[in-house]
Amino acid sequence: MVTYLYWAAVIALVVLCLFAGSRLGNLKNGAIAAGIVFLIGWLAYFFHYEQVFVKRFGGVMRITVPQGQQHMGATWKEDNLWIQNYDPKTNTCIFSEYSKGNLLEGRVLIRDCNPLKGAAAEP
Repeated sequence: MVTYLYWAAVIALVVLCLFAGSRLGNLKNGAIAAGIVFLIGWLAYFFHYEQVFVKRFGGVMRITVPQGQQHMGATWKEDNLWIQNYDPKTNTCIFSEYSKGNLLEGRVLIRDCNPLKGAAAEP
């Protein structure tokens, strides 16, 4: 819901720029201003607000588990989402970070990790 309100506000500002440009007799400048407003709104959403909206206000975010891996868990660390998957082919646990704007993403690999099988009892 918050995401829809954000985009409604961005589109309203774009329309306002176009309207102001046409009323002032310079639609070209209004269109340029509208393009700049839309670009700033899109960049702000992609690089900052997307994960903030999902975490704090219940937005929607879609992440696909890579083929051949099994999803194990997810957690938030501040505003970054960490996903834990398991790759049975390489017997590796993979922790992947989804940060704002997909910048500075982290990845941790734990080798010889087999969380899906119970601990083997030693004889």
